[in-house]
Amino acid sequence: MTNANRLLVLLAVLLCARLLAAQGNPTAAAKNPAARTYFTDVILVNQDGKEMRFYSDLLEGKVIIMIPFFTTCTGICPPMNRNLEKIQDWLGDRLGKDVNMLSISVDPLTDTVPRLKEYSQRFHAQPGWHFLSGAKENVDFALKKIGQYVEAKEDHGSIMIIGNLRTGLWKKARALGQIEELIAIVESVVNDKGEVSSNSAGAQPTGRIR
Repeated sequence: MTNANRLLVLLAVLLCARLLAAQGNPTAAAKNPAARTYFTDVILVNQDGKEMRFYSDLLEGKVIIMIPFFTTCTGICPPMNRNLEKIQDWLGDRLGKDVNMLSISVDPLTDTVPRLKEYSQRFHAQPGWHFLSGAKENVDFALKKIGQYVEAKEDHGSIMIIGNLRTGLWKKARALGQIEELIAIVESVVNDKGEVSSNSAGAQPTGRIR
């Protein structure tokens, strides 16, 4: 299945969560079984060496901000993570409570726990900001689920994915964009209430990555 097809499947999952929230059932949306089935609890490992279940520990009930990266990258990865550091400062104590930030390695064979830890310290990562690696097949699986898998690490993109697992609203942004613009997008997803318009039968206004 191509990344594009995986995104289509993801959109259907997100629409389901979006409609549940719109029907006044945010709890059901947050615990959307379709989302759990789609993302799964594949195991990743963070910079503290802690095993993390992808859906249950990192995504469920949270607003998620995700980028791909690798620790030996000298191009776009440092500025993308610097933007996440600025978002972290803006979030304050909401990070780890309402919001998780995920920097997912596209080079898991190189990006061991000590490398992740050292790299995370460059950006003063606080609890709730997870630098993730792990078994290559697991990391590749997670990256494919969010449409960010690449064969060669140098080919990874600069897209930031922001999603509200409670309401099903997801957006895309340029991770190298102006920080004011990125914070405005993140804020719109954090504050989303899961409302949909009356003409949403065709799923155009809702449950999509924008």
